[in-house]
Amino acid sequence: MEGSSCHIGGMTSVQAHSDDHTHHTDHTGDNDHLNGIDHITIDPGMLYYGNTVVLLSTLNPDGTTNIAPMSSTWALGRTIVLGMGVGSRTATNLRERGEAVLNLPGVELWKQVERLGDTTGNTRGQVQHGHGSVPCADKFAAVGLDRQPSQTVSCDRVAQCRLQIEVRVVGAAPDADGHFLIAQTHVQMVHADPAIVVPGTSHVDPRLWKPLIYNFRHYHTLGSQVGESAITETPSA
Repeated sequence: MEGSSCHIGGMTSVQAHSDDHTHHTDHTGDNDHLNGIDHITIDPGMLYYGNTVVLLSTLNPDGTTNIAPMSSTWALGRTIVLGMGVGSRTATNLRERGEAVLNLPGVELWKQVERLGDTTGNTRGQVQHGHGSVPCADKFAAVGLDRQPSQTVSCDRVAQCRLQIEVRVVGAAPDADGHFLIAQTHVQMVHADPAIVVPGTSHVDPRLWKPLIYNFRHYHTLGSQVGESAITETPSA
């Protein structure tokens, strides 16, 4: 995902070994975990352990809107923390303009999200995760998404996303190794599809909202898998 911290290290394989070098039984039964787990030690190439996908809108220098998929994000109250590659177009836009929109796609948009991963808002393309990032001036048109004006920030929202969160950056700094940008943002306004809101309230109905989840480079929603990334290390077929 172009806008996110989407690759750790350069591992081409995952190796595992036993904590005590003895044989381990398969604990896949429904109740086996109640008796404890015989863990093994692993060294995975990435740690996308199941986060909500976001299409992050930011403003380009020419006033157009860039959108990039990411899953390194979490919320605490009205603060939302974002993590992304420090050299990405998204990171540059955040530092220069200090505003964004978090567009949360539903499960029905997973193919558009995946196609966005092969595009970049940078002038020059760059190879990421073993597949190419193609420069793209209009990502909305490239993947069949529509713009929607925001109310408190200058970048556009993604009309097809049922939840949209307008934010302003209140702090941004590189991580300790200088590979990623970690940005703190403050929520300005939240937009929601009325179909997923409890009538007469500001509460999102979790029975109706099915977020898209990025789970070790596979796309899931609550309860079932709907597809997988082209760069997954564990393809289904």
